[in-house]
Amino acid sequence: MQIQANGLQIEVDDQGPRDGPVVLLIMGLGMQLIAWPQALVDRLIARGFRVVRFDNRDIGLSQHFDHAGMPNMLLAGLRYTLRLPVKSPYTLADMARDARGVLDALGIAQAHVCGASMGGMIAQHLAAEAPQRVASLTLMMTTSGARSLPQPAWPVRRALMSRPMGKGTEAAADWILNVLRVIGSPGYPMDTAAMRQRAIDSVQRAWHPAGSARQLLAIVADGDRTPLLARINAPTRIVHGIADPLVPLACGQQLADLIPGAQTDLIPGMGHDLPDALLERFAQAIADNAARAIASPCEPLKS
Repeated sequence: MQIQANGLQIEVDDQGPRDGPVVLLIMGLGMQLIAWPQALVDRLIARGFRVVRFDNRDIGLSQHFDHAGMPNMLLAGLRYTLRLPVKSPYTLADMARDARGVLDALGIAQAHVCGASMGGMIAQHLAAEAPQRVASLTLMMTTSGARSLPQPAWPVRRALMSRPMGKGTEAAADWILNVLRVIGSPGYPMDTAAMRQRAIDSVQRAWHPAGSARQLLAIVADGDRTPLLARINAPTRIVHGIADPLVPLACGQQLADLIPGAQTDLIPGMGHDLPDALLERFAQAIADNAARAIASPCEPLKS
């Protein structure tokens, strides 16, 4: 369904008991809400949670920013390397306000927030800037963006900067599948046929590479979020793959070191994806972290 959040049209999926504690799932770069597997949503609902997924701005069925044009990522990368300011049409802090706007529109005062990759970066802003809205925080395969942290391996960078070999759904799906192979979990090999069908479903729902590029520009422009980490007071769990080639393990370890009271779930063989074999573990990690929250977390929003 479409809602108005932070002045934008945002596509939302809202499942589970209306009176259950809310889990807000924030997805990563260029990924739509359906990238959170329904099987994970089902596991959370089975634990009594109401689960809210949404398309971030500029992707999926949410409002696009095509008027801003296609960014020059080479220039943005050069400016970042030279430690010059990088401008973007919107910021990750803006995207955190979108997430807060989703909660506002649904009348939710607090949620157990789980962000993956870029979604975890957005969640850091949300937890630091609006701590009263975040009952607990689960950060999956994400980073503070500190310059001292290791960067993605070169094969990963090449895959991400490549383009589909042709036009149409099949070419786009092939490109997505190739990226997933490069960044995926070596300990949990993908079911190629199933993943290709998911890629096709994603392309057919909404294919918007320009939006992905602008989201990437927002990540580059955001820089180092380390100063935010000490301000996060929600119970926090860091879920990170030991074999993640896109966001190396040191990134998750740094988050755990700098967020007060953070706990870790470091998973051997996990890369930068959500393998089906780990969905039960992810659901339990979110539920266990939610149980750490003090007081009733999800009272109705008062007008």
